[in-house]
This record gives sequence, C-alpha cells and structure tokens, in this order.
Amino acid sequence: MLRVLLLEDSPTIRHVQKNVLVKAGFDVIIASDYADGHRILLRHNNNEQRLDAAVVGWPKKPSEASQKFFATICTQEYSSLVIVLLAQIADSSIEQCVASRPNTELLHWHDYRESRSILLSLHEKAQANEVEQVDREVIVEPQIRVLFVDDSVTVRYKFKKLLSEHGYYAETAATVAEGFDKAVSSDFDIAIIDYFMPEANGDVLCRKLAGDQRTSRMTSAIITGTYLDHAIKECLEAGAVECMFKNESEDLFLARINAMSRHIRARKSIEKERMRLGGILQSVGEGVYGVDTEGRISFINPACMNILGIDIERDFIGEYAHKIFHYAEHDGVEISAEDSFLQIAYEQGYSVQARETVFWHRSGSPIQVECTVYPLTIEGEREGSVVAFRDISDRKLLEEELRWQANHDVLTKLLNRRHFEEQLTQEVQKSQRSDELSALLYVDLDRFKYVNDTAGHVAGDQLLMEIAQMLSSRLRTADLLARLGGDEFALILRNVKKDEVESIANAYRKMLEQYMFVYNDKQYKVNGSFGIAMIDSTTESAGEVLANADIACHIAKNEGRNQVHLFVPENDSKQNMDLDLGWSTRIHDALEQGRLVLHSQSIIPIQGIMGELLKGNGEDFKEGLLANLHHEHRHDEILLRLQDPELGIVYPGAFLPTAERFNMMDEIDLWVVNAAFERLAKLQRKGYSGTFAINLSGQTIAKTQIIDVIEQRIIELNLDPSKLLFEITETSAVSNLALANELITRLRTIGCYFALDDFGSGFSSFSHLKHLPVDYIKIDGLFVRGVATDSSDRAIVKSINNIAHSLGKKTIAEYVENREILKYLIDCGVDYAQGFYIGEPTELSDATLHFGDGSDEVVTDVGEQFAEYAEEQTKHAQTK
Repeated sequence: MLRVLLLEDSPTIRHVQKNVLVKAGFDVIIASDYADGHRILLRHNNNEQRLDAAVVGWPKKPSEASQKFFATICTQEYSSLVIVLLAQIADSSIEQCVASRPNTELLHWHDYRESRSILLSLHEKAQANEVEQVDREVIVEPQIRVLFVDDSVTVRYKFKKLLSEHGYYAETAATVAEGFDKAVSSDFDIAIIDYFMPEANGDVLCRKLAGDQRTSRMTSAIITGTYLDHAIKECLEAGAVECMFKNESEDLFLARINAMSRHIRARKSIEKERMRLGGILQSVGEGVYGVDTEGRISFINPACMNILGIDIERDFIGEYAHKIFHYAEHDGVEISAEDSFLQIAYEQGYSVQARETVFWHRSGSPIQVECTVYPLTIEGEREGSVVAFRDISDRKLLEEELRWQANHDVLTKLLNRRHFEEQLTQEVQKSQRSDELSALLYVDLDRFKYVNDTAGHVAGDQLLMEIAQMLSSRLRTADLLARLGGDEFALILRNVKKDEVESIANAYRKMLEQYMFVYNDKQYKVNGSFGIAMIDSTTESAGEVLANADIACHIAKNEGRNQVHLFVPENDSKQNMDLDLGWSTRIHDALEQGRLVLHSQSIIPIQGIMGELLKGNGEDFKEGLLANLHHEHRHDEILLRLQDPELGIVYPGAFLPTAERFNMMDEIDLWVVNAAFERLAKLQRKGYSGTFAINLSGQTIAKTQIIDVIEQRIIELNLDPSKLLFEITETSAVSNLALANELITRLRTIGCYFALDDFGSGFSSFSHLKHLPVDYIKIDGLFVRGVATDSSDRAIVKSINNIAHSLGKKTIAEYVENREILKYLIDCGVDYAQGFYIGEPTELSDATLHFGDGSDEVVTDVGEQFAEYAEEQTKHAQTK
C-alpha cells in the first residue's frame, strides 16, 4: 500500500482527489496547507513510516510556506519521493519543476482520475532506479571491456563516460590503425566502431578484427550518425553484429550494449555450462538425447536408455535416431525419413514444443511420448539438436478416461447433455443442407419422483440404469441416445419419415409401459411421456428443437402422461406456453443463480471519412476497417441473454414478455445496470474509451429509485459518465413522460447520454422530441429494412433524420442488414448504424470489443489504407 501525502488548497478538489486515492487502496495523509505539508514531510522522513508519494496542488500565488515546501522536495534527500503536481494550467514554472526534479509529473485538474495510474507508474520507475543504482554499486570491477573507436574527441568522451557510468571498462581510439593495435594488445569483448573515419571506414576495422585469430572472438558493432543502407550492409557483411546511431537515446544504446554483453557472457561460460549440463543429463528423469544435423545420435542419457530399453550406449552412438526408435506410427505403419517431423527438425534446425508422438522400445512395443526439440547452436554454428522426451502412456490412458467422462453420463453410461447438444447441432446443420428429415424424441419418466422418494436414491439410480439399457436395446445403428439429466432422456432419430416418427415413439412408450421395476421385492410401474420435434431444412438451431420437443413433452404430460405428442408450430406456440413452462420461475432462478449473460452489438459512425470508405470499398475492406475502428469512436449496445440449463441460450423475445407481465423488468434492468457498470469500470481502468449503450424498460422508468442507484454506482465504480448511453423506447418514454424527463434530466446533468429507441414504432409524434431532452434518435428497424426497395420507407427515414438534426440530435439506424441499406443511410446523412451487416451480437468480452488484443494499433493493410485515405482527404480539404 502506497503512503501518499495529499496537499491541495481547494476543499472540493481535495475531497474528490482523496476519494480517488482511497478507492485505489492508498494510505492517504491530508495536509491542510503547505506549512502542514512541510511538517508531515519532515516527520515521516524521520521514522519508519516514510512517504512514498505526494499529490500536491500547485500554488495559485507563491508563498513563503509553498516555496519552503518545494525547496525541500527538490533536495537530494527527497529525490526518490514521487510527486504528482495538480494544476489547472501548465505554466513555465511548473514545467521547469517537472523537468528538473526526478519522479515528478504534471496532472491537469480535469484528469484527476489519472492520479492513481500515474502514482503507480512513477513509483514503479523510482523503485527500478533504486535497484539499478544498488546493482551498479555492487559491481567492483567491470566484467565487459569495450573499445570505442571514433575520430571525434567529443563523441569518444561522451560514450566513454556513459559506458563507465554503467559498469563497463571503456577505452577509446581515434583511427582504424590505433583501434586495431589496442585490440591486439589488450583483451576487449566489444568493439564499437564509427563508420565514417578519415583514413579508413569502420567496415575495414570490422574485417581486420574478424580475420585475425587474436581478435576474432571480439563482438563488433558499427555506430554512425547517418542511416545509409550501403554502409550498414557493408559493416554487417564485414562481421558487425549490430548497427547503432549516435542520435539515438542513451537508454537504447545501453540496451544494445547490454544485449551484446549477455551474448558474450553466455559464450564465455559455455564450456563451464557444458560440464554442468553433462552432470545434469546423467541425473534427470526425462529421456534426453542429442543428434547431429543429419539425425545421427551423439549422446543418450540414462533415462533415455531405460525408457527405450537400450543396454549399451556406444552401440547406438552414430546411428540414425529415426531408424532406431521413431520409424513408425502407433499402429506400426512405417514413417519415411522424409515424412518424419523429428528428422525434418534435425535437418532444418527447427524447434518443436511438447509434440506427442510414438517411440519404439527395443522389444518392439510402442511408447507414447511427448518430446521437445531444441536446436543446438554454438558460436553461431548449428551443431544439431537436443531432444527431451517423457513417457506419457499413463497420462494418455487417463486422458482417454477423462474424455469419455466428459461426454458420458457416469450413472447410465449414455451420452451426456453437453455432448448430445453438440451432436444435435451437427444434425440440425446437416438437415439445413439436405432434404433428409430427422426427429428429436424428448422422454420424461412418469412417477420417477415417487420411486426416488419412497424407495430411495439407490433405487432411483437403479431404475435409471435399467431404463437406459431398455432404450438402448431398441436403438437403431444411426440413432443417438442420451440422458439429459434427472429422469429426462433424448433420442435423435436420423433419416426418418414424418409419418413414421409417432409409431417409433409409441414403440418406445409401449416398451416402458410393459416394464415393471422391481426393488426389494416391491414392484413399481413407471411410464414415459414423449415429446417429438422434427428437424428439417427450416430448423434454425438445436435450441429451437430442444425447446419444441420440451413443449411437446409437457403437452403429453398434461394430456394424462404415458402419451406421445408431436410438436405442431401452429398449435403449440411457445408464447402460449409461458405460464405452463414457468418462465417466471426460470427468470427468477437465472437472477438468483447468475445465469443472465451480457452480449454486445456495435454501433458505428458512418459519416465523414468512415462513410466514404464504407461506400467506396468491398466487403473485405469493410470487415478490416471495422476491426481497426478504435473503441473511442464506437458505441456498444449491451444486450441480454438467459442461460437456461435445459434450453441453452434464450433470447429476450422469449422471456421478457413474461417478465413484463410479472413486473420483473425493474429487477432485470437493475441486474443489467450493475453487471454492465462493473464490466465498464474494469475496461476503463485498462484504457477502454468506448461507450456502453444500456436499455431501460418502461417499468424501470416508472420508478425513480433507478436514478439514485445509477448515480451511486457511477461514483462507487469511478465511471466516466460520458461513456454511458441509456436507451429508452419511444412508447415507454411517452407513456411516462414526466418520469422519463426526470430520469433523463438528472442523469444528463452528471454527463450521461440518452437515446430514444424504436422511434416511429410507437406514438410517432415528432412533437415529443421537443419535450424529451435525448441526445440520439434510434430510427425503428421496420423502416430501415425497407429503404433499399421502398420509397415510403426512404421518405420516413429521411424525414426522421432531418428533423432530429434540426433539433440538435444525432441519429442511429438499427437493423442495417446489407450494403444497399448502409449506402442509402450514408447518403441520407444518418450518423450511426447498427445491424447484422455491421456486426452480429456476441458475448461481451475484451476480445469482442476489439480491445486488449492489439487492435488499437493499425496493423493491417486496411488500417494503413484508412490512414492513407484520411491523410489524402485532409490534404484535399486544405487546398480547397
């Protein structure tokens, strides 16, 4: 925990800054004025509880106390103390203080939230500098000797001083001849040679050093003040390993020297390391062997001999490893040397990481191994490879067991729900591409709970195992059976006729009907209710099939149990089954058990350069451009999904109507607000600058408590309110006009934004726009979808856009599904677009927001084209 002194004249700024620091976990000590700050400074410097940092407001008018305070912190004694200066305007005196004092940075008032990250960064750097200083002090004598050759006295002095200060022994020479003489007469590790010199250029000295046996082990580097391709090429060809520039930063120069030094130290210790490794090779438990560049064995350690059944090492030295123990696949099929990845790695010098393969024991039995190949390079020459491997036979057996368990129900040995849903998804996809029909049978046992409760769980388990065996006995070869959980089973009937499905299901039903479960001499009658859902080319998803079959099964139970029911969409509407299926219970359980999931969909700007690029280029360009669009310029609408244990991902259209009927929307909205705010807070701490668009329902708008909750959470999470956009529908806003106005006014006061959603679908009165102080108008997708083909829709969209702009509001078009729609919206002047053509909804994560994965950098041809286009447009505008 950092101990931070906070000194600021303004009570307001002091209060706000204190909250930021305390929330960051800092131990904050408040100073009332500069005299008090000076006393705290001296007191804490003389005890164990020293200050780590200070956040100090720059005085509006210098005083004796402020001058004394700043004079003290600028002394050497306090140089390691991190200082963040708060100021409204950066004048020359502040800039001079920041420039002259180490570990100091300026922070403008309006960026006060950045104090946490600045303090941590400065403190980390200060600690690193202290460690570096200590490291330099413990170096008694230089380990690396550097010869610096340059004809300039000034340059020689500068770099000799820099090298000496950082622990290197440095000597200088003014010419190629002097440099060579010194290199021969003394023992240097590195030669840094200026390229342009009077009598001969630096590449000459590089060649002389490399060609002389006495100096050939020296590492040469060229330094120059000018970048010239031919000069760099000549020096590298002459033996230089690095090219440096006189005008580059000292840190970069030292980093290059350090890199060369590390290489030199490694080279010097290689013989010692080789001896040490020899001892290790004899003792490690993993098999290790070496080969030359042709794959001939050069050494084998004892563990390798033991695993492969090798008795005498010398009998195999010089033999090809491929011929001895990795010549065939696990099934005995021979692998040619040309096709062996190991042989290729030996010959080409490739590294291989944790690759599974098969080695052969001298007895002729295969051994499953995991091997890693390390290319062996000594002094720049490839000498072969070292291979480390271990026997993973036991692990493979365990993995196979775990794989089986992951896909099967442990009790019944049938497929489990997870694997069954994967197979069902594949079956749906196959049916979508063909004329074949399949069916899903959903089986729910009748009276299972009675058996389980009266005879006990052991009896219940026994019953489930017997039912599983019975169902499996009638299973066709192509069909699939699984236990979904509890007393529910499911079958996929492949390639069946619709008029045969019910008879197949009835055959299963009659089999259960005739079955009598006997346990402890007691008999129990157990039947089954069967729901059927067809799978054809119109089926959209596995979730839809499961839901339909589940509905059909419930209908079968409601019709008296021990029945078969085929789902008929026209009669068995999901919407009419809401109450029977207990959607309110599902929603309540999802809230309690954390099974609500946030998804997001991008809203992008389409005017200006963005619009020109989207109109003028193809699909590939669009995809790349959107991927490179910085999050600062994009909104992300937060969408809600329900993760149901039985139905999988459920879309809001299926459960929100029930939530509205049961007055649960305000509870759902509260969950969304909290979850979205927490995610946004984490992202903003990482540097995310995009905007979250969050929907609020009519029920929530009608309750003013949500305003207090939102304000409180913004403060608690230190959110930037300008990155919050709340969406309310036109219908809900007009129905609660006074309350909607209060919500919008209060939250806009602290910096939030508002959008009127689905405009045009409800009361359709432009007059409402005058009374609702929203910032954005979202044009209803009903009209947007038709703009490419319908003149009426085009007229409506254009009118909404023009009137919204005349009132100072921006427009967003939703349901943008193709290029033609987008092109019209750009031409029409709509500000933002959202829809499947722009991007489909995806689960909310850093990656789906194109954040935290390197996408902030323009790294593609598309990004470069975008940048070039922007530059051309700017130049064009300047000439007009």
